[in-house]
Amino acid sequence: MRKLIIKGQNLLEGEVNISGAKNSAVALIPAALLSDEKVVLTNVPNISDVDALEEILLYLDAKIDRTNDNKITIYSSEISNKPIHADLAKKLRASYYFMGAMLGKYKHVEMSFPGGCSIGKRPIDLHLKGFKALGAKITGDEENIIIDADKLVGTDIYLDFASVGATINIMLAAVRAKGKTVIKNAAKEPEIPNIAELLNKMGADIKGAGTNVITINGVEHLGSCEHRVLPDRIEAGTYAIIGAACASNLRINNIVPEHIDSLLEKLKEMNVNIKVGKDYLVIKESKKIKATEIITLVYPGFPTDLQQVLASLMTKAKGESTIEETIWENRFLNLYELGKMGAKIDVNGKKASIIGPTKLIGTEVNATDLRAGAGLIVAALIAEGTTTINNADYILRGYENIVEKLCNIGADVILQ
Repeated sequence: MRKLIIKGQNLLEGEVNISGAKNSAVALIPAALLSDEKVVLTNVPNISDVDALEEILLYLDAKIDRTNDNKITIYSSEISNKPIHADLAKKLRASYYFMGAMLGKYKHVEMSFPGGCSIGKRPIDLHLKGFKALGAKITGDEENIIIDADKLVGTDIYLDFASVGATINIMLAAVRAKGKTVIKNAAKEPEIPNIAELLNKMGADIKGAGTNVITINGVEHLGSCEHRVLPDRIEAGTYAIIGAACASNLRINNIVPEHIDSLLEKLKEMNVNIKVGKDYLVIKESKKIKATEIITLVYPGFPTDLQQVLASLMTKAKGESTIEETIWENRFLNLYELGKMGAKIDVNGKKASIIGPTKLIGTEVNATDLRAGAGLIVAALIAEGTTTINNADYILRGYENIVEKLCNIGADVILQ
């Protein structure tokens, strides 16, 4: 894997434009296979997770036109429903969306279990529960899964946990099922309405996306459309935290402020000098950062994807900050890396405390997953001296042109 070398304590200034959302794009691309015609996706981030999905599409004999202006055109009328093997499926967690898409279109899918970051067990039980409720039969072994259905029939499905992945996967499987499907306790993250909007443009009949009850009336045919990926709220939140940590005057463009309300409220609580516009943020130098408490929750609560990033800012805050992680059981690995840089941290199960302000010193650290790596970038920008972040490929999975964007606002960052 590659590494990032960052010289810290530069005061950042300028503008950052937020890219399309990773968590939306990685579902929209498999969803396009449900169409019998071409689908055009715009504002698609140029990240390695999208590269991995493109590999799977090409393997399935889809025709793809990917241009430099973040547009992907997918032609899937003649795809081959082949087994998706481990060398492809394990490159990213979101490969599991091919389960719902291929099951919905062909009533059969065979693939290896998905990969992704090591942030916890991340089972797909709820996905499989939804497929079974629609009439599918699940077989396979520890490495591979086979899902078959003579036909898919709409039904009521209750999710024990408001899982984003399960909500989307059931939507994908249900859009071409017979009759009505109702997903109860559905996830409400902004990416879900973005995906439902694509499917509806293709000819699906989905109502309630973005609420906890989604109703899907099955259709026989899905056609052509063009659809834009919404702005990435986690990237927006990451740069907001970077601005709070080390910017003199940073403007963050192309955002949807209400998608990161929980973070913005915490930054204000921490005494960050922040102005919120219609589709932008301006953050100016904030010298007296205050400690805070966060508990990660499903949307619209504080996102688990940003707690690792905010942890680095907490090292600058006066007092004791606390984090309680309720989503994933393995999402504090970044804190041990922060400790190598001098942070005062105590981890007790799913809770952690950070005492600040403390001086961070650049050293060699390891990105253990995507968002942990983003948090270490924040720490490296704060720190005195030079920090080397190993396993930088994790970070490139989810942040488009991050080195270029940081250098453009005055950071000293090299990718090797």
